[in-house]
Amino acid sequence: MVESGTDERERVLDTARRARAAAIALRGLTRNDKDAALLALADALDAAVPQIVAANATDVTRAEAAGTSSALIDRLTLTRDRIEAIAQALRDVAGLPDPVGEVIRGYTLPNGLQVRQVRVPLGVVGMIYEARPNVTVDAAGLCLKSGNAALLRGSSSAAASNAALVDVMRAALIESGLPADAIQLVPGDTHDSVTYLMTARGLVDVVIPRGGASLIQNVVENSTVPVIETGVGNCHVYIDKAVAILLNSKAQRVSVCNAAESVLVHRDIADAFLPRALEALREAGVTVHGDGRFALHATGTGVSFADVTDDDWAAEYYSLDIAAGIVDSIEDALEHIRRWSSGHTEAIVTDSQSAAQQFIAGVDSAAVMVNASTRFTDGGEFGFGAEIGISTQKLHARGPMGLAELTTSTYIVTGDGHIRS
Repeated sequence: MVESGTDERERVLDTARRARAAAIALRGLTRNDKDAALLALADALDAAVPQIVAANATDVTRAEAAGTSSALIDRLTLTRDRIEAIAQALRDVAGLPDPVGEVIRGYTLPNGLQVRQVRVPLGVVGMIYEARPNVTVDAAGLCLKSGNAALLRGSSSAAASNAALVDVMRAALIESGLPADAIQLVPGDTHDSVTYLMTARGLVDVVIPRGGASLIQNVVENSTVPVIETGVGNCHVYIDKAVAILLNSKAQRVSVCNAAESVLVHRDIADAFLPRALEALREAGVTVHGDGRFALHATGTGVSFADVTDDDWAAEYYSLDIAAGIVDSIEDALEHIRRWSSGHTEAIVTDSQSAAQQFIAGVDSAAVMVNASTRFTDGGEFGFGAEIGISTQKLHARGPMGLAELTTSTYIVTGDGHIRS
């Protein structure tokens, strides 16, 4: 029997109601309570590796049969090592300071009133994401540490993996004496269930989309629940030296949003730099989509080459492809980046401090790397333990979002019989 829209909507809303009740219980937990639960979740995941890998194999087999790209299958795949790394991220989060209760600022007014702005949980956080089951655990762990209930709506392509992960974590919550409904999968496997989640205003406090451009655009344009917008990663590297940073930014792992998609090379170092760079890209199997000046250097190198198009400059490839050009100046590089960047991460590789400072001042992105790979834009690499996403918007959350970004604030005003005249 096919479930009616009304039935599915009520199931989603019931899940949200239970999440809200759990969120109320989480607000009163101490740091010790939350850290003990996170460690219990990590241990439970380690103990359940065989069943999680088996569930994930179902998803991977189905994805392969559907002709899914190797990059997306890589994002979907869970191995023992990856699950152990995900569990370790929970332990890392447990070791971080608790953001809840932190005094952002405090002062005493001339009339004697004491004012404190204090971090408090957001409440119920809805995550809408694609085929990355590690997000299921990262989001749940960060929400738990920051005192929020997590409503998780992953894609159908990772359904078996997500269900296995959530079952393990909910059982661990119960063993820890915490409400299991602090971590829930949103019921339903249709796009309607996503709509019901992002329009559950009053039950869900914030929605965070994490995935491709179409998913993010759909949530931003149609959600009635406030949205923290993450963004696609069209990351640029502007170079006047260093092959290793280029290769790491592009080829270390292509299925992630912090992989480089474009490289711009200053004309003054092109003759010296490009022979080594093109050799490295060829050995890594990277296809270069280059402009006319780049083509002259690529001829005879054996690198896979195609003429660059506007679609290439705008692309988030998720593959061993890179758009490439030669520019006459840092000003030209900045103009190009301002036109094509998604606002995620830009990198400059240079031995000039003045060029680095000009680049930092000239780009408007969530992260800027100086002489470092774009691959470092990551919550774990930034010391956050994990991340719930990388925001490219300009509200309270920008860049990798960790614990602090999952809180809001309350003003606590203390008087001694004060009345306003």
